[in-house]
Amino acid sequence: MATGKSSGGKEGDKKTTKTRSAKAGLQFPVGRIDKFLRKGQYAKRIGAGAPVYLAAVLEYLTAEILELAGNAARDNKKSRIIPRHLQLAIRNDEELDRLLEHITISQGACTCLLWSERP
Repeated sequence: MATGKSSGGKEGDKKTTKTRSAKAGLQFPVGRIDKFLRKGQYAKRIGAGAPVYLAAVLEYLTAEILELAGNAARDNKKSRIIPRHLQLAIRNDEELDRLLEHITISQGACTCLLWSERP
């Protein structure tokens, strides 16, 4: 008859696994990025630190864009970020604009130039 107790060993010895994302203190999935790097065949060998570094960079860029887009939404008295807020956030930041200058954001509308600002 089973009484519900496990036989043998101590009960508190179970080891919890910690993901690589948790070890690095990241929200982005390091394991998934590692899988994509290996599957994409960008190189024959992928170092152990490469997916961690890439996840950290992607998380930083995402946080930066979302913070600026949240500010743009708040300036427009909205509580939800829409593509227009992303567009405004990226185009008003010099570094992000240079990084994403060839990117088209769907439903982002245009950032109109004044005649005095034309090149």
